[in-house]
Amino acid sequence: MKKRLIVSCLLLLAWSGIAVEELYRQFQPSRTTRRRESTEWSITYTYNALDRKHPRLLLIGDSICNGYQGTVRNKLGKIVNVTFWASSKCVTDKDYFRELDQILSAYHYDVISFNNGLHSLTTDRKEWRNAYSAAVDFIRKKCPDARLFLTNNTPLRDPGKTAQAQELNRIIAETAREKNLPVIDLFSLMDPLDRNQFWNDTYHFRKPAVEMQAERIAETVRSLPGIAGEKGDLVQRGTETGPDGALK
Repeated sequence: MKKRLIVSCLLLLAWSGIAVEELYRQFQPSRTTRRRESTEWSITYTYNALDRKHPRLLLIGDSICNGYQGTVRNKLGKIVNVTFWASSKCVTDKDYFRELDQILSAYHYDVISFNNGLHSLTTDRKEWRNAYSAAVDFIRKKCPDARLFLTNNTPLRDPGKTAQAQELNRIIAETAREKNLPVIDLFSLMDPLDRNQFWNDTYHFRKPAVEMQAERIAETVRSLPGIAGEKGDLVQRGTETGPDGALK
C-alpha cells in the first residue's frame, strides 16, 4: 500500500511537471497560413543576470527592440535590470510560443514591454489578432505579478507599409482595451518625424529617434510606483564572456 502511494505521488509529480512544461501549447495557434521568412532569427540578452534582488524589465520585440534596448538599459541601469528578446517570428508561428515560454521562465520580471508586428505586415489579420491576444494571455498567465505594457509598432518610411502597421496597431489598441492594459505608443512618437532625417532605411531608425523611443519606455518604467525605488544605486556587473568580448 505504501509502495503504491509513493508510485502514485511520483506519477502525479511527473504529470504536474508536464502540465507546467507544456502550458504554452494551450495558447499557441493550432494552425496558421503564415510562411516563415527566408532567415528567421532570435537575439536575447539578460544583463546583470546574477542579480535577483532588484527589479527586472523584459523587452520583447523585433529589430526595433534590439535597436533601443541598449539605450533603455543605459537610462535605467541604476534602478532596473534589463532582459530583452528580439525575434523575427510572428506570433502566428507556433514556435514563437515555445521561445516565449523559455524567455518568460528564465527570470522573474517586474515589468514587461510586449511588441510584435513589423514582421507580420502581410499576415492574415484574423490569425494575427487571435495569436496576439493569446500571447498576451500567456504572458499574464506565466508572469501574473509583472506589470505588462503593450508596445505598438513604429511607422515605416514606406507609406503603404505604415498603413499596414497602423492596422496592426488598431488591433493592439483594441486588445489593450479588452484586457485593461496600458499601451506604450511609439507610433505617435515617431510618425511626425521627417523620414529622411530620422530613418536609416524602410524600417530602422537613426540614433536620435532611437533615443526618443528608449526615453519613452524608460519614463514609463520610472513612473511606476514600487519599481524604480528611491536610491538608484543598482550596480551593473559586466562579464568577459560577451559574444564580442567583454560585456559591460
